[in-house]
Amino acid sequence: MLLDPQLLATLERLQLGTRRPLAGQISGAHRSRRYGSSLDFADAREYQPGDDYRRIDYLTLARLDQLVIRLYDADDDLRVDLVVDTSASMALDGKLRTAVELAAAIGFVALARRDVVRLHVPGRPPQRFSGRMAYAQLDRQLEALTARGDELFSSLVQRVLSAARPPGFAFVCSDLLDPEWERGIRRLPTAGADVAIAHVLGATDLEPPTVGDVDLVDIETGARVPVSLTRAAVDSYRERFEAWADNVDDQARRRGMPVMRVTAGTDVGALVRDQLRRSAVLR
Repeated sequence: MLLDPQLLATLERLQLGTRRPLAGQISGAHRSRRYGSSLDFADAREYQPGDDYRRIDYLTLARLDQLVIRLYDADDDLRVDLVVDTSASMALDGKLRTAVELAAAIGFVALARRDVVRLHVPGRPPQRFSGRMAYAQLDRQLEALTARGDELFSSLVQRVLSAARPPGFAFVCSDLLDPEWERGIRRLPTAGADVAIAHVLGATDLEPPTVGDVDLVDIETGARVPVSLTRAAVDSYRERFEAWADNVDDQARRRGMPVMRVTAGTDVGALVRDQLRRSAVLR
């Protein structure tokens, strides 16, 4: 399994930090637009024929001689979309492994709360999981993923959003090393969902491993570019990479999406504690 039992026990006490009221089809664990049978009082209105007599507010009836019923907030289900980038660049430095562990953590929290989970990966139709017992299947599907380069991040996002979907929560795991990454981020919030991004970066992304005359190979396209990696060139790369990563953060946050810059290989328990909870993705 991707996650150890101790971490699963911690995750079981958490829930997704959604901001919007929901309106789903099954009883879940999130605040809804509908009225239901939770213990949270929401409003009162005049009694109408056919209303549940058990909801009559007898204190108001005795005090004001008015027949009203008490309304309570419903608990509702949440559609959770896990979007995992399996483009070829995710094969480097264990980025895909970190991405699927994060997706597994979010998926477990959702399924434990009776939410519906859909897994979206490049080149495949979405897979649906529902109910706590479905986590084992989700875990197997995530663990079997490989970085095959079937589809770029921006295309994957376009495909996910092209299907009709109710508002919910989308969790995106990608290194965003796609020339069209900004177009993909711009598209994400338009589906009416809360969106959070795990920007997964590897050690090679952050720091070139060598200095000298080398051929840089685009892992997505196979294109080769001969370069001379001097210290000055490495320093320039580092500055430009940091500026690009900061731009990713800015573009996402301007659209109301929390973004977590994640270093591949970081313990997922630490990521849950230090980043997912701090950014209110989990609470």
